[in-house]
Amino acid sequence: MAVASEAVRLPAQRDTVAARILRAVAKTPLQILLVVIGLLWLVPTVGLFITSILPGTETATAGWWKIFAHPSLATFSNYSALFHNSGLTGALKTTAYVAVGNTVLVVIVAALAGYAFAWLDFPGRDWIFICVIGLLVVPLQMALIPLFKLYDTAGIGGTALSVILFHAAFGLPFAVFLLRNFFIGIPKDILESARIDGASEIWIFLRLILPLGLPAIASLAIFQFLWTWNDLIVSLTFSVNTINVWIFSQLRQFTQGTAIIAPATFLSLIIPLIVFFAFQRYFVQGLLAGSVK
Repeated sequence: MAVASEAVRLPAQRDTVAARILRAVAKTPLQILLVVIGLLWLVPTVGLFITSILPGTETATAGWWKIFAHPSLATFSNYSALFHNSGLTGALKTTAYVAVGNTVLVVIVAALAGYAFAWLDFPGRDWIFICVIGLLVVPLQMALIPLFKLYDTAGIGGTALSVILFHAAFGLPFAVFLLRNFFIGIPKDILESARIDGASEIWIFLRLILPLGLPAIASLAIFQFLWTWNDLIVSLTFSVNTINVWIFSQLRQFTQGTAIIAPATFLSLIIPLIVFFAFQRYFVQGLLAGSVK
């Protein structure tokens, strides 16, 4: 004789109003601290933006916070004059060419090399990968003068191509390391199934590896773009007029050129932020990839 039994379901305990208030009170100090830290972190950026919309005569006699007492002082004439400055527009074009060209080159080469190190078997693969990891500790400053002489001999000194190649050489070790470690986490069964169906390595790379590795590739692209865009020492050494070199030259020429320097600096800051927020979703996915199995 079968006896049907029903599981005893206990009613879910609900938090009382007092418990919710206590939790909110306990979290309040931490939330206030985080808000204060966030505001303090934004003060330099806000100050730079306000300085960029103030006349140069005003910033020379008082701080940027003067605008809160006199909002009518704000003007965008600085930006209007800036975009009519041929030196700045040329520097922006050069910087975009260097940053985008370098990022595309590094992503393509690193993706191919990462796939090879992860899934292709060839002689000396592990030793070559160890050498790639060892290149991560080489500081770029030690190669500036030798490569400057090499580029000058090759006839590409002072061109954007020299900066692109330099950043690619020092960005590839980290890029290959990052993508190889991500690609090796892709389930092996997927690749074996594709090979059994007759897929070539190129087809597997283009149709499987690249779509599955998009978060890591996007993270790498953001890192490389920001690193190249914010560069000063390499462009200055190779005499390439990027946006940071142009701003640096204005600092040397003017003692009180905030009407030019402040908007140019804010412009060089806001473009990488736009790129970052545009690909933020992929960036977060790339950082979290592989953390949960």
